[in-house]
Amino acid sequence: MKIIFPSLLCAGVLLFATSCGNDTTSNNETAAADSVATENTMESADAPAMNMASDTATAPHATDEEFMKSAAHSDQNEIQLSKLVLEKGVTGMAKDHANQMVTDHTKSTADLKAIAQKRNVTLPTDMDAAHKAIATTMQKLSGKDLETQYMQQMVLDHQKTLNTMQAHDKMTQDADLKAFIAKTAPVVQNHLTMFKQHADTGAM
Repeated sequence: MKIIFPSLLCAGVLLFATSCGNDTTSNNETAAADSVATENTMESADAPAMNMASDTATAPHATDEEFMKSAAHSDQNEIQLSKLVLEKGVTGMAKDHANQMVTDHTKSTADLKAIAQKRNVTLPTDMDAAHKAIATTMQKLSGKDLETQYMQQMVLDHQKTLNTMQAHDKMTQDADLKAFIAKTAPVVQNHLTMFKQHADTGAM
């Protein structure tokens, strides 16, 4: 008995140690799996918000010249898309708003051109590539489908333009551009509010 008992005791200690080691490994594996699952869940939860934000998010322009060229493109986007839907015979609110876009953004273009000429900046006189593609799509639409698409595009465009103006106003030291933004941003905000109201209610 004196020989067997220590042997049994040692065996018991070894068995206990092995069991504890397995439990520790199991716990570590479980914790790691939980961590990965948590990270994946957070990434999945964040993805929709990032996608939604990308619809109207705009990076600030690094220079005044970039801002002026972007603003000129924005004017042309609104003017030419508005002329397109007018030519295709939109009616009601969509027609009224399109006519207002042509008038207001033509005025904005003239104001911006005066500043650009002082700084020897040549402004674009056409839509950007993205809006040329949008125009191609809108050419295929008619009636209420065209009006709805136009209204929704105007909401998106004016929100981006407003974001860009507000961001650049904080960055630029150019007094003329600050005055241009101070004058034009409220007009863009009014356009945005107007289009949102009618795009949401479907009142065309």
